Amino acid sequence: MSIIRKRLSPEESRDAAIEAARALLVEEGPQAVTLKAVAARIGRTHANLLHHFGSAKDLQRALIKDLAVKITAQIGEAAKRARASDQNPREVVDMTFDAFARGAGAMASWMILTGNEDALDPILEAIHNLVDDLAEDHKHEGWSLQEETLQLVLTALGDALLGGPMAKALGLPREKARELAVSALIASHRVE
Repeated sequence: MSIIRKRLSPEESRDAAIEAARALLVEEGPQAVTLKAVAARIGRTHANLLHHFGSAKDLQRALIKDLAVKITAQIGEAAKRARASDQNPREVVDMTFDAFARGAGAMASWMILTGNEDALDPILEAIHNLVDDLAEDHKHEGWSLQEETLQLVLTALGDALLGGPMAKALGLPREKARELAVSALIASHRVE
């Protein structure tokens, strides 16, 4: 019995590979995001992925870019909703923490540790673009939007990498870092 594979357009093939890479990242960690593993997951050949991405680093960079664009779009919409209704920023904090916990934090750290720091450029660019977009409507005294973003992203990244063990070691609830991030954002909007 032969297996009939659907012919995919180059864009569909790239999208399928990025989705498979994201699934591998979440399920097994950044070290699992290889051309061979992604090719096996989508029923393509290693050579096919080489054709579309060039190298494992380029596949990982495409994954990072895809994650960054999708995550910052969701966070941006949540931030706009929170600002429009003057609500608690918990949704923005949760989305940011969840994004880093679901693989972005591990992937970013892995990129740094393997010397592929330029792969982080899409994340940094997406965050910069989000801040620029949100800054147009950002009118309050206190921390600048850049300072709020720096604090939130670094806290979410740290929590993704070490939050569970650190909270446990300190006898704190696992959610404490999120609660502290919400408190910091609320405090940053208070006028002195």
